[in-house]
Amino acid sequence: VDDGCGSCTRCLDGCPTGAIVAPGVIDARRCLAWLLQKSGTFPTELRAALGDRIYGCDDCQEACPPTVRLGRRNMSSAAPGLGEWVDPLAMLTMSDDELLDTYGLWYIAERDPRWLRRNAIIVLGNTTDPNDYETLDVLQSVIDGKDFVLAEHAQWAVDEIARRALQVPQ
Repeated sequence: VDDGCGSCTRCLDGCPTGAIVAPGVIDARRCLAWLLQKSGTFPTELRAALGDRIYGCDDCQEACPPTVRLGRRNMSSAAPGLGEWVDPLAMLTMSDDELLDTYGLWYIAERDPRWLRRNAIIVLGNTTDPNDYETLDVLQSVIDGKDFVLAEHAQWAVDEIARRALQVPQ
């Protein structure tokens, strides 16, 4: 069956983690879209590649000429009423019920809001200004909390923010 790709490798080149290892072959262990939806610890070596994504990655699709020709999907149906931006800090301070009520149409591993919080923590580690003391305080409260997985991610986030403050390369 002809896949229509020919010699095109734009999806391979467009993948931020190199998860597309050959035409038509994806290593899900490196795929951000999959990692964002699975439970457990997010691989440390892929956290920076996550950037500001809390849910989903379509970089390979956006690089694909046939997909681009078909047009972009309307993302508003994925989370009606959310608009174009999600506040990762608010995700850490919402109750479990609020988080599930707000983002319940997303796939959430095990319907456990901690995985959305994990993603939000990584985003904060990638994007927070070192002088944003409110965010640093919230991250510290996660570090001091009872959830080991979230605490480990929050410590990573604080370390990343500090590294940027000192302008130390990764």
